[in-house]
Amino acid sequence: MCLENSHFSNQDKNIGKVNQQLGIAKIADFSIMLPTNSERSLLLSAFEIFAVVISLIGVTLTIRRHMWCWWFNFLACSLYAYFFFGLRLYGETLLQFFFIAMNVYGFYYWLKGKRQDHEIRIEPIAKTLVLAQMGMVVIFGLLFGLMLKHFTDAAVPMLDSQLVAFSLLATYWTSRKHIATWILWIFVNIIYVGMFIYKEVFLTAGLYAAFVGLAAYGWWQWQQVKQKQLGHA
Repeated sequence: MCLENSHFSNQDKNIGKVNQQLGIAKIADFSIMLPTNSERSLLLSAFEIFAVVISLIGVTLTIRRHMWCWWFNFLACSLYAYFFFGLRLYGETLLQFFFIAMNVYGFYYWLKGKRQDHEIRIEPIAKTLVLAQMGMVVIFGLLFGLMLKHFTDAAVPMLDSQLVAFSLLATYWTSRKHIATWILWIFVNIIYVGMFIYKEVFLTAGLYAAFVGLAAYGWWQWQQVKQKQLGHA
Protein backbone atom coordinates (compact mmCIF):
# COMPACT_ATOMS: atom_id res chain seq x y z
CA MET A 1 0.00 0.00 0.00
CA CYS A 2 2.78 2.38 0.94
CA LEU A 3 4.63 1.48 -2.21
CA GLU A 4 1.55 2.14 -4.29
CA ASN A 5 1.02 5.51 -2.63
CA SER A 6 4.65 6.35 -3.15
CA HIS A 7 4.37 5.34 -6.80
CA PHE A 8 1.31 7.52 -7.36
CA SER A 9 2.94 10.36 -5.45
CA ASN A 10 5.94 10.24 -7.76
CA GLN A 11 3.61 10.20 -10.76
CA ASP A 12 1.79 13.26 -9.45
CA LYS A 13 5.10 15.06 -9.02
CA ASN A 14 6.17 14.14 -12.52
CA ILE A 15 2.82 15.31 -13.96
CA GLY A 16 3.15 18.55 -12.01
CA LYS A 17 6.61 19.13 -13.41
CA VAL A 18 5.40 18.45 -16.94
CA ASN A 19 2.44 20.81 -16.49
CA GLN A 20 4.74 23.44 -15.05
CA GLN A 21 7.08 23.09 -18.02
CA LEU A 22 4.14 23.26 -20.42
CA GLY A 23 2.88 26.36 -18.63
CA ILE A 24 6.26 28.01 -18.97
CA ALA A 25 6.33 27.06 -22.62
CA LYS A 26 2.89 28.55 -23.15
CA ILE A 27 3.93 31.76 -21.44
CA ALA A 28 7.08 31.84 -23.56
CA ASP A 29 5.05 31.30 -26.72
CA PHE A 30 2.66 34.08 -25.70
CA SER A 31 5.53 36.47 -25.03
CA ILE A 32 6.86 35.79 -28.50
CA MET A 33 3.52 36.97 -29.89
CA LEU A 34 3.78 40.31 -28.07
CA PRO A 35 5.53 43.20 -29.84
CA THR A 36 9.10 43.93 -28.73
CA ASN A 37 10.17 47.28 -27.29
CA SER A 38 11.62 48.32 -30.64
CA GLU A 39 8.39 47.36 -32.41
CA ARG A 40 6.32 49.32 -29.88
CA SER A 41 8.61 52.33 -30.34
CA LEU A 42 8.20 52.07 -34.10
CA LEU A 43 4.41 51.89 -33.81
CA LEU A 44 4.37 54.86 -31.43
CA SER A 45 6.57 56.88 -33.79
CA ALA A 46 4.25 56.14 -36.71
CA PHE A 47 1.29 57.07 -34.52
CA GLU A 48 2.97 60.35 -33.55
CA ILE A 49 3.74 61.20 -37.19
CA PHE A 50 0.09 60.69 -38.13
CA ALA A 51 -1.03 62.89 -35.22
CA VAL A 52 1.44 65.60 -36.26
CA VAL A 53 0.17 65.64 -39.86
CA ILE A 54 -3.49 65.83 -38.78
CA SER A 55 -2.67 68.62 -36.31
CA LEU A 56 -0.88 70.69 -38.95
CA ILE A 57 -3.84 70.34 -41.32
CA GLY A 58 -6.23 71.39 -38.54
CA VAL A 59 -4.27 74.53 -37.63
CA THR A 60 -3.82 75.50 -41.28
CA LEU A 61 -7.57 75.22 -41.89
CA THR A 62 -8.19 77.28 -38.73
CA ILE A 63 -6.00 80.06 -40.12
CA ARG A 64 -7.98 79.90 -43.35
CA ARG A 65 -11.21 80.10 -41.30
CA HIS A 66 -12.46 76.89 -42.90
CA MET A 67 -15.20 74.92 -41.14
CA TRP A 68 -13.36 71.62 -41.69
CA CYS A 69 -10.71 72.76 -39.21
CA TRP A 70 -12.86 71.60 -36.32
CA TRP A 71 -13.10 68.01 -37.63
CA PHE A 72 -9.35 67.73 -38.14
CA ASN A 73 -8.72 69.28 -34.72
CA PHE A 74 -11.18 66.79 -33.21
CA LEU A 75 -9.24 63.86 -34.70
CA ALA A 76 -5.88 65.34 -33.67
CA CYS A 77 -7.06 65.74 -30.06
CA SER A 78 -8.23 62.12 -29.96
CA LEU A 79 -4.86 60.89 -31.24
CA TYR A 80 -2.85 63.00 -28.83
CA ALA A 81 -5.00 62.00 -25.84
CA TYR A 82 -3.74 58.45 -26.29
CA PHE A 83 -0.19 59.58 -27.02
CA PHE A 84 0.16 61.89 -23.99
CA PHE A 85 -1.29 59.26 -21.65
CA GLY A 86 1.61 57.01 -22.58
CA LEU A 87 4.02 59.80 -21.60
CA ARG A 88 2.34 60.31 -18.19
CA LEU A 89 1.38 63.87 -19.17
CA TYR A 90 -2.04 63.50 -17.59
CA GLY A 91 -2.82 67.19 -17.71
CA GLU A 92 -2.24 67.15 -21.46
CA THR A 93 -4.35 64.00 -21.75
CA LEU A 94 -7.29 65.62 -20.00
CA LEU A 95 -6.71 68.75 -22.04
CA GLN A 96 -7.38 66.82 -25.24
CA PHE A 97 -10.84 65.84 -23.98
CA PHE A 98 -11.57 69.47 -23.13
CA PHE A 99 -10.34 70.36 -26.61
CA ILE A 100 -12.78 67.86 -28.09
CA ALA A 101 -15.66 69.54 -26.25
CA MET A 102 -14.42 72.97 -27.35
CA ASN A 103 -14.20 71.75 -30.95
CA VAL A 104 -17.88 70.85 -30.85
CA TYR A 105 -18.69 74.29 -29.40
CA GLY A 106 -16.40 76.05 -31.90
CA PHE A 107 -17.96 74.26 -34.84
CA TYR A 108 -21.45 75.25 -33.68
CA TYR A 109 -20.46 78.90 -33.04
CA TRP A 110 -18.65 79.29 -36.37
CA LEU A 111 -21.52 77.64 -38.24
CA LYS A 112 -24.02 79.95 -36.54
CA GLY A 113 -21.97 83.03 -37.48
CA LYS A 114 -21.51 81.84 -41.04
CA ARG A 115 -25.26 81.40 -41.49
CA GLN A 116 -25.87 84.94 -40.21
CA ASP A 117 -23.00 86.81 -41.93
CA HIS A 118 -22.22 84.33 -44.75
CA GLU A 119 -18.58 84.29 -43.61
CA ILE A 120 -16.44 83.68 -40.51
CA ARG A 121 -16.05 87.18 -39.05
CA ILE A 122 -13.29 88.22 -36.62
CA GLU A 123 -14.76 89.38 -33.30
CA PRO A 124 -13.14 91.97 -30.94
CA ILE A 125 -12.48 91.35 -27.23
CA ALA A 126 -12.09 93.99 -24.49
CA LYS A 127 -8.73 94.27 -22.68
CA THR A 128 -10.44 94.14 -19.28
CA LEU A 129 -12.06 90.83 -20.25
CA VAL A 130 -8.70 89.49 -21.42
CA LEU A 131 -7.08 90.31 -18.05
CA ALA A 132 -9.99 88.89 -16.05
CA GLN A 133 -10.02 85.63 -17.99
CA MET A 134 -6.24 85.23 -17.75
CA GLY A 135 -6.41 85.77 -13.98
CA MET A 136 -9.03 83.05 -13.66
CA VAL A 137 -6.91 80.75 -15.81
CA VAL A 138 -3.85 81.19 -13.56
CA ILE A 139 -5.89 80.23 -10.48
CA PHE A 140 -7.42 77.23 -12.26
CA GLY A 141 -3.97 76.10 -13.43
CA LEU A 142 -2.58 76.34 -9.89
CA LEU A 143 -5.41 74.27 -8.38
CA PHE A 144 -5.23 71.71 -11.17
CA GLY A 145 -1.46 71.48 -10.77
CA LEU A 146 -1.78 70.74 -7.04
CA MET A 147 -4.24 67.94 -7.84
CA LEU A 148 -1.87 66.42 -10.38
CA LYS A 149 1.08 66.73 -7.98
CA HIS A 150 -0.59 65.06 -5.00
CA PHE A 151 -2.87 62.49 -6.65
CA THR A 152 -1.00 61.34 -9.78
CA ASP A 153 2.53 60.50 -10.91
CA ALA A 154 2.47 63.30 -13.48
CA ALA A 155 5.91 64.15 -14.86
CA VAL A 156 5.76 67.98 -14.63
CA PRO A 157 2.46 68.74 -12.85
CA MET A 158 2.63 72.51 -12.27
CA LEU A 159 3.96 73.41 -15.72
CA ASP A 160 1.61 70.91 -17.35
CA SER A 161 -1.42 72.32 -15.55
CA GLN A 162 -0.68 75.95 -16.45
CA LEU A 163 -0.19 75.01 -20.10
CA VAL A 164 -3.48 73.14 -19.97
CA ALA A 165 -5.28 76.17 -18.52
CA PHE A 166 -3.90 78.67 -21.04
CA SER A 167 -4.44 76.27 -23.93
CA LEU A 168 -8.09 76.00 -22.96
CA LEU A 169 -8.37 79.77 -22.90
CA ALA A 170 -6.70 80.05 -26.30
CA THR A 171 -9.05 77.42 -27.73
CA TYR A 172 -12.04 79.27 -26.31
CA TRP A 173 -10.81 82.49 -27.93
CA THR A 174 -10.42 80.63 -31.22
CA SER A 175 -14.00 79.39 -31.01
CA ARG A 176 -15.14 82.99 -30.32
CA LYS A 177 -13.06 84.22 -33.29
CA HIS A 178 -10.92 86.60 -31.19
CA ILE A 179 -7.70 87.57 -32.94
CA ALA A 180 -5.94 87.57 -29.54
CA THR A 181 -6.00 83.78 -29.66
CA TRP A 182 -2.96 83.74 -31.95
CA ILE A 183 -0.86 85.92 -29.62
CA LEU A 184 -1.64 83.60 -26.73
CA TRP A 185 -0.91 80.50 -28.82
CA ILE A 186 2.53 81.88 -29.73
CA PHE A 187 3.61 82.10 -26.08
CA VAL A 188 1.95 78.83 -25.04
CA ASN A 189 3.50 76.86 -27.90
CA ILE A 190 6.99 78.24 -27.20
CA ILE A 191 6.77 76.83 -23.66
CA TYR A 192 5.36 73.57 -25.02
CA VAL A 193 8.45 73.20 -27.23
CA GLY A 194 10.68 73.36 -24.16
CA MET A 195 8.57 70.86 -22.23
CA PHE A 196 8.51 68.31 -25.05
CA ILE A 197 12.27 68.63 -25.54
CA TYR A 198 12.62 67.92 -21.82
CA LYS A 199 10.41 64.83 -22.28
CA GLU A 200 12.52 63.85 -25.33
CA VAL A 201 9.49 63.83 -27.62
CA PHE A 202 11.34 65.61 -30.37
CA LEU A 203 8.87 65.12 -33.20
CA THR A 204 6.05 66.66 -31.17
CA ALA A 205 8.45 69.41 -30.04
CA GLY A 206 9.07 70.12 -33.72
CA LEU A 207 5.31 70.19 -34.31
CA TYR A 208 4.81 72.82 -31.61
CA ALA A 209 7.72 74.83 -33.00
CA ALA A 210 5.84 74.80 -36.31
CA PHE A 211 2.73 75.86 -34.38
CA VAL A 212 4.60 78.97 -33.22
CA GLY A 213 5.21 79.97 -36.83
CA LEU A 214 1.66 79.07 -37.83
CA ALA A 215 0.25 81.11 -34.93
CA ALA A 216 2.29 84.14 -36.05
CA TYR A 217 1.02 83.66 -39.59
CA GLY A 218 -2.51 83.17 -38.27
CA TRP A 219 -2.33 86.47 -36.41
CA TRP A 220 -1.15 88.24 -39.58
CA GLN A 221 -3.79 86.57 -41.72
CA TRP A 222 -6.66 87.36 -39.34
CA GLN A 223 -5.36 90.92 -39.01
CA GLN A 224 -5.72 91.35 -42.78
CA VAL A 225 -9.25 89.93 -42.65
CA LYS A 226 -10.10 92.25 -39.74
CA GLN A 227 -8.91 95.30 -41.70
CA LYS A 228 -11.05 94.27 -44.69
CA GLN A 229 -14.07 93.81 -42.47
CA LEU A 230 -13.57 97.26 -40.93
CA GLY A 231 -13.20 98.73 -44.41
CA HIS A 232 -16.46 97.15 -45.56
CA ALA A 233 -18.22 98.33 -42.42
